Amino acid sequence: MQATQLNLASHFLDRNLDLGRSDRPALLGPTGPTSYADLAALTNRIGNVLLEFGVRPGDRVLLALSDGVEFVAAWYAAQKVGAITAEVYTFLTAKDYAYFLDYTDATVIIADSLTLDRLREAGVQDRTVLVVGAGELRSNEHDLDALASGAESTVDAVLRAEGDVVLWKFTTGSTGAPKACPHGVRSPLNSHEWYARGVLGLTEDDIVLPVPKLFFGYARDLTALFPFGVGGAGIVFPERTTPERVFALIARHRPTVLVNVPTMMAAMVAHPLAADQDLSCLRLCTSAGEALPPELHRKWDNTFGVEVIDGIGSSEAYHIYISNRPGAASTGSIGSLVPGYTARVVDPDGVEVPDGEVGTLEITGATAASGYVGDPAKSATTFPGGDTVHTGDLVVRDPDGEFHYRGRADDLLKVSGIWVAPSEIEHCLIGHPDVVECAVLGHNRDGLIRPYAFVVVTGEATEDDLRRFVRERLSPHKTPERVVFVATLPRTTNGKLDRRALRALDVSS
Repeated sequence: MQATQLNLASHFLDRNLDLGRSDRPALLGPTGPTSYADLAALTNRIGNVLLEFGVRPGDRVLLALSDGVEFVAAWYAAQKVGAITAEVYTFLTAKDYAYFLDYTDATVIIADSLTLDRLREAGVQDRTVLVVGAGELRSNEHDLDALASGAESTVDAVLRAEGDVVLWKFTTGSTGAPKACPHGVRSPLNSHEWYARGVLGLTEDDIVLPVPKLFFGYARDLTALFPFGVGGAGIVFPERTTPERVFALIARHRPTVLVNVPTMMAAMVAHPLAADQDLSCLRLCTSAGEALPPELHRKWDNTFGVEVIDGIGSSEAYHIYISNRPGAASTGSIGSLVPGYTARVVDPDGVEVPDGEVGTLEITGATAASGYVGDPAKSATTFPGGDTVHTGDLVVRDPDGEFHYRGRADDLLKVSGIWVAPSEIEHCLIGHPDVVECAVLGHNRDGLIRPYAFVVVTGEATEDDLRRFVRERLSPHKTPERVVFVATLPRTTNGKLDRRALRALDVSS
């Protein structure tokens, strides 16, 4: 879609009022449904509050806010007055919040009772903080609920041109500090048309339940942006996501689309009451954010029978750019190109490799960011120009145009002089009936790199059992030198494996 001057709040939210959907539910939450008309009015009132506190076009507004109607309204309010939105997880440490406060240099921070104390510790005393569900406040902190209730319910939308940045999407920080990818209006517009409508076929009858929280753009867009573009609805809830919570929300709201990640899929499959759940309302379950092992995919199919639409995307390219298709999903494949994108699979010199060979994925499309904020060196490597993103993901493209994920280029291990993809060992281990999830890292032992497997199990498998399981299925040099049993694997706020934290674990015993 060609992006002209427009406003995302007007396009995705207000347009529903013009199309006669004022009374349709936009959001379903703990207190019941919120109509498009009510959400639009709250958005406008918060927009007027932001204007009162000096927010102007191009200013950054940082949301450190639990999922709920207020989160969605605040996000659209910032968009409506022309600000740049950025969002952070509600369970970060004060140190992490200090990083984001400094990095974004936000004009206004929107917080709640869950995040306020840690934001104070991080140092917000010289910044304007608007608080949802306010208690006792300091001089720079203001009760957003009270202010919004007294504000006007109309506000003018600020039109944004194609070259204007309207939102920041943060990288996951799994290998370094999170960086912001700035996007203009064309990114969400194109992704909505190409992926949400063109691949998933979202309609006004869809109700979307997200497993990740809304600070994660993958979930926010699929819950409170893309459904709004067709008059559908999203489900919001402030609590941490657990299998029990997901099962309860499915039973209560009967969603049609579940936005999922492999970590939660594994937990849902392993839940003792999994077989008792009725997921028949779901027409599909999306999977993204990390690799979906084929064996986990099969376990999901056998347990729930809900079609999984696995795909891959990134903050750098805004959202999903390769995906399976409803009715034609293939286990072990991340699918084919989403309409609107082209791709090359290249060797380390940038030369395209033949189909069937492993290479690094380069994706080109009109949703690419302009670079990383504040990191020109890394931007030059990842964004070579021409709306192209050098993803760092290793893939194989087959003759049918299907892509198969082979891990990250920077995760490869050289074992006995041979390159090994940790994901191959991980996918093998997840096939063991006692393994819930696992991760493989390289460990330097006497100057040599050896694969170490970190596993979460539910049964009584021993280290010898699991090493034998791999040795019988893969080449000998891919057998883990050690199998380390852990209660959980460390995750980033987006649910991806935190390899830095995993490397810090003591494996000497």
